[in-house]
Amino acid sequence: MELLETKGRIFDIQRYSIHDGKGIRTIVFLKGCVLRCRWCCNPESQEYDIQTMLVDGKPKVIGRDVTVAQVMEEVEKDRGYYRRSGGGLTLSGGESLCQPDFAGALLTVAKSRGIGTAMESMACAPYEVIERLLPCLDTYLMDIKHINPQKHEAFTGRRNDLMLENARRVAASGLTELVIRVPVIPTFNDTPEEIADIARFADKLPGVKRIHLLPYHRLGQDKYDGLGRQYLLQDILPPENEHMQMLKKLVENVSGLQCRIGG
Repeated sequence: MELLETKGRIFDIQRYSIHDGKGIRTIVFLKGCVLRCRWCCNPESQEYDIQTMLVDGKPKVIGRDVTVAQVMEEVEKDRGYYRRSGGGLTLSGGESLCQPDFAGALLTVAKSRGIGTAMESMACAPYEVIERLLPCLDTYLMDIKHINPQKHEAFTGRRNDLMLENARRVAASGLTELVIRVPVIPTFNDTPEEIADIARFADKLPGVKRIHLLPYHRLGQDKYDGLGRQYLLQDILPPENEHMQMLKKLVENVSGLQCRIGG
């Protein structure tokens, strides 16, 4: 009962998703993130505080406090879809590790009920925090955005040393399936050399078999206006399909990883 009463702050629950894990999934978006990625498509996730954002010219409250029991009531509605498709619950954000007790309770309860679990995360937290979640996590969808720490900091606000080390430690633990995901952002990391560096790094991680290339899009740009913030990549266009296909082939050539475009 104690786990079910654990409280956290979310800003959305999305049902019937075919992304962010296997099969049909319910994605729970948690509030709060330590990074400030220039391309973030969920800027309303970055602040832990409850906010008001203009949506279609009307104010909308972003963020609500819930218990694990309340979230699981929503998640349980699609148990039949999970069973037939191999899907389940995915935690996203924001950064789920900013609310480790809530994230851990959600994953533990879902796992105990036979629901598959996944987490989309940048691994930007002490490994001790991550380690607590691994036994109840089927799939860790980990973002590796760049290998160069200076460029990573320039575009996200933080160096990537901790995240790369956490990737090594999660892989070495063997406790969960680790999938590497790369948001492909023009001017940041979309050159063949940069993608090849990430692929070689991922290929050295024990047990890692898959890497996903996620092409940059501008679907979240209007949210910045709604929050009264400037969108810093307004002059950047999404990569062409031919470029993404070239990067996919490059990853496959320089590593033994299965690569796909999209997550």
